[in-house]
Amino acid sequence: MSKRKSAKYKLDRRMGENIWGRPGSPVNRRSYGPGQHGQRRKGKMSDFGLQLRAKQKLKGYYGDVTEKQFKATYQEASRMKGDTGQNLIGLLEQRLDMVVYRAKFAATVFAARQLVSHGHVRVNGVKCNVASRRISVGDVISLGDKAKDMALVAEAQSLAERDIPDYVVPDGTDKVTFNRVPTLDEVPYPVTMEPNLVVEFYSR
Repeated sequence: MSKRKSAKYKLDRRMGENIWGRPGSPVNRRSYGPGQHGQRRKGKMSDFGLQLRAKQKLKGYYGDVTEKQFKATYQEASRMKGDTGQNLIGLLEQRLDMVVYRAKFAATVFAARQLVSHGHVRVNGVKCNVASRRISVGDVISLGDKAKDMALVAEAQSLAERDIPDYVVPDGTDKVTFNRVPTLDEVPYPVTMEPNLVVEFYSR
């Protein structure tokens, strides 16, 4: 179980949305924000506020990504050909911890990062403990021998709340192939993400 459990649920309440689509999210019970003034009427948000919120939501969804890492990813996306927002999503989905999460080897993004950092994941047969590693099309991601018998892996694979997306192709229960970089509409976000607003935020 992730040590960031309480923090991620705080993000849910601050955003007023169930960011990861988890059944235990407090937003399922209380849709208003945290604190004694959480139910107060909200005024109209400025353009900057909307952009900042979109950035916080997207960055928060990907777990322990720091602001420095996230901004660097945006800058790389902006240098690539094509739509910067789409490029940003593609680069974020190529992180090793996200592929592990998409493969249902872990129940949460945070648990996926932990699984990688503890050395339980292989990339093309070689152990890798760097969660931010960029996965290339055709790479094979598999679980180490110890991880195959872990209860948290079995629990994640039994979750009915999400499916493995088409761009991650399973081979049995402990191996997947990353077969293409997804577009925004292919990524199974439980809530609406707006990378165009993130681009506007960093382009100011």
